[in-house]
Amino acid sequence: MLKLFKTIIKTGDATTKYPFKPLELPDGFRGKPEYSPEQCIVCGACTSACPANALTMETNLETGERHWQLFIGRCIYCGRCEEVCPTRAIVLSDMFETAVTQKSDLYIKGTFKLLSCRECHQPFTPRKSVDYAMALLVQSGWDAQTVEAMRPQFETCPECKRKHNLLSDGQENISMGNVGSVKK
Repeated sequence: MLKLFKTIIKTGDATTKYPFKPLELPDGFRGKPEYSPEQCIVCGACTSACPANALTMETNLETGERHWQLFIGRCIYCGRCEEVCPTRAIVLSDMFETAVTQKSDLYIKGTFKLLSCRECHQPFTPRKSVDYAMALLVQSGWDAQTVEAMRPQFETCPECKRKHNLLSDGQENISMGNVGSVKK
């Protein structure tokens, strides 16, 4: 029995003094996601990648806004949102204590104003997304003036682009009745 006590004393403490002493976390620990709306371009990659559906995005065309939301109560801390975010607007922190007194405190929200189409004036995408796409073109080697000249193209909704591509000098290139035939 004395031998057992000696072994226990040599081994030391098997547990930590948490919560009275800070807990040492290992490298790569995945805790609560932290969101930076200033960096977010509202691309929706994180909402598509989230396996727990903790991330949602809704577009309100009447107000011209897109609402982004993270519900920590559903988050499984997998890190997929961090992996797919092109601007690092969402990263996993080392914070693991997420107890709250009100359920509303588990929501992280962001609201973004949508850019209106130059043709039909309907809101369709956040300005941040357009500016980010143009900045990527400049970074990849395109001339900044050429990219800026393309701004009207970027600020036109997909539906109006389709209509514009179907029309050439006021004439339809493709018949609406028979998509495969070309009008002359």
